[in-house]
Amino acid sequence: MPGRLPRAIAATLAWLGAGAGAALAQSAAPGATELELIVVGAPANLLAQRIDALAGGADLVSTAELVDVANPTLSRALAATPGVVVQNFFGGNDQPRMQIRGSGLQQNPVERGVLALHDGLPINRADGSYVIGFANPAQAESIEIYRGYLANRLGASVLGGALNFISPTGASAPGTRLNVGAGSFGQVGTRGQFGWDGGDRDLLVQADLAERDGFRDYNSSRRTHAGGNLGFRQGEHFILRIFSDYTDLGFDVSGPLTAEGLRRDPRAVFAGPTITPGGAINPGPNVIRDRPRRDAEQSLLGARLSGSFAAHVLDLAVGHSRSDDSFRFPVSSGIRTTVGDDNTGVLRYAWKADAERALPLFEGTAQYVRGAADRDYFLNRAGRKGERFAANQLDAATLSVNAGFNIPLGDLVLSPSIAWSRASRDNADVYGLATRPTLAWNPAQPSVALPDGAVPTVSTSYARDYQGWSPALGLSWQVDARNLLFVALSRSFEPPTHDDLLATVNGTPNSSAGRPNPGNPGQPAAVFATPDLAAQRASTLELGWRGQSDIWNWDVTGYASRIDDELLSLRDESGASLGAMNAERTRHLGVELGLGVEFGSNLSSRLAWTWQDFRFVDDPQRGNNRLAGAPPQSLYATLDYRLNPRWSAQAAVRWIPTRTPVDNHNTLYADAWAVFDLRSRWRLNDTVSVFAEVSNLFDTHHASSTLIVDQARADQAAFMPGDGRGVHAGVNVDF
Repeated sequence: MPGRLPRAIAATLAWLGAGAGAALAQSAAPGATELELIVVGAPANLLAQRIDALAGGADLVSTAELVDVANPTLSRALAATPGVVVQNFFGGNDQPRMQIRGSGLQQNPVERGVLALHDGLPINRADGSYVIGFANPAQAESIEIYRGYLANRLGASVLGGALNFISPTGASAPGTRLNVGAGSFGQVGTRGQFGWDGGDRDLLVQADLAERDGFRDYNSSRRTHAGGNLGFRQGEHFILRIFSDYTDLGFDVSGPLTAEGLRRDPRAVFAGPTITPGGAINPGPNVIRDRPRRDAEQSLLGARLSGSFAAHVLDLAVGHSRSDDSFRFPVSSGIRTTVGDDNTGVLRYAWKADAERALPLFEGTAQYVRGAADRDYFLNRAGRKGERFAANQLDAATLSVNAGFNIPLGDLVLSPSIAWSRASRDNADVYGLATRPTLAWNPAQPSVALPDGAVPTVSTSYARDYQGWSPALGLSWQVDARNLLFVALSRSFEPPTHDDLLATVNGTPNSSAGRPNPGNPGQPAAVFATPDLAAQRASTLELGWRGQSDIWNWDVTGYASRIDDELLSLRDESGASLGAMNAERTRHLGVELGLGVEFGSNLSSRLAWTWQDFRFVDDPQRGNNRLAGAPPQSLYATLDYRLNPRWSAQAAVRWIPTRTPVDNHNTLYADAWAVFDLRSRWRLNDTVSVFAEVSNLFDTHHASSTLIVDQARADQAAFMPGDGRGVHAGVNVDF
């Protein structure tokens, strides 16, 4: 299909041919419920065909290559996907910065801006926030990516888009699969999967464990996952699928280094500011003392009933999730614990008046998510849980309704749609004490505690309501069987999350929230900011071309967004929170290019290039500066060579060719960098294969990501070191 890279086509066709009906039943593509199995050699890959026909940026990513990876992270799975920028923080299964078209970019860590789905049900909480480490590409069969307004039909209320992680089923992946891998930085991982196909019933169970000590001194991580699904087919009209999933995630937060520290010793962790006769230098968190870390669990239980009645397709899904998230921030924010439950209901309907067309004539979706959580804050006493200084009961509800047509006009398809969302964000402050405790350390001797303090309690309760319309109009032109052009104009609506509406403030690298002067325990100061934020709204124009020639295939999209009230989460030069704000006007420009070429039966190459230019517009303080944190360019390229039917090799480059602004005032930048990887796979027989990889071949010191601050200092700790040279190997058993 046009726009799909060669290997992705082959891999996706392979798994769809094995059992496409079950896989499509968990897809979120338009009219994707498909009850008839597709036989090997079918003339069209229905799922890829439907995604390719959309008038906007969309991709289908096969995770087939991840079986040959010892450390299958989200950044690795999405590396070849243009428009999805994933910047590693600590190298493992932790909290990389993922953004699509800049949505949620400035959160540290990113917890907003993308709707993440598991088999069509959200991983996000009811307020739109998410823990990115819960997204597990190793246990997905494929990943659907909908950029921009195309995600509206899935219930998304974001500028960026949506990702749907599609699980394998017993019908699509019968048999047993085992994987064991290990390598540098104490990396150890194992995955197992069993599928059974009984015709009108199928079962799949899977589990994985990944651990690593990490490249840096305080850098361990682990993720345990178990899940499965059970499918029932009733005749030719109904499929019921029940699924469950459990993830236990934990990782050390190694924190940033100064630019000099990155060059000198990227394995080190930062020990906080240095006090000199002229004042404090090298601002940043004291990771050695505060031991920041995150431990989170999430359980998902859901059911999805899909039915097909002649030209009509109906899909009903319900789900429940429970999450327990403990985040030990540096002392400036303390320890945040969140325990909550979220319930989701989704109803989708599609009318396929012409079965020969890829897209339904009409599609409607309604999604309602409601959740409640208890959030407490505790002082961070040198890595130990101290006194509680806040208690909140958070409630959120989001209702999203979307209706759209795909009207054929000869070789043209006109796609008007309208979405409406209503969101509530309520917080009840149940702390109940007259004062909130504070603590501090001596800045000159950061291991020596100063007298504890207290500040008057000010209620953080709020009740916020948001609603907005998101109309869109797309037009696609099927020039010929190999080329499709499209243009779309859309509006988007993105309400803030509780993380935007409730934030600690007035902390320092040596004192807790509410204590801006470590040496003054009685100075009154706010502990929290609860800004009255507006929803972020944007108007976006995008144009694209998907096509192929004899040896080339391409998928390119360009977009321009004008944003009102963009949500920004600000931090000061030390990395301490300043709370969130609305930027009055910003604009986002971008190009998303995927390119593939087949030089012959044994040699192929792929390129994913993302160009981003995100700027303030006449901001009183920041002028027309670039928004911090977005690399102007991001490039990933591979060269694949099949030496013989059993042995293949790949060379890859990850390249940030220009410097990246660290702060919104554009005073500090991360340098450009390029990292090269080599990989190889050898299939011993039909059951066993082995793989090996050398990552960062030349051991390049680089900042894979940065903190994002409002106004930086040249000497501040803001740079997240990427992994050095690593060697990994493993074995796959498939029977």
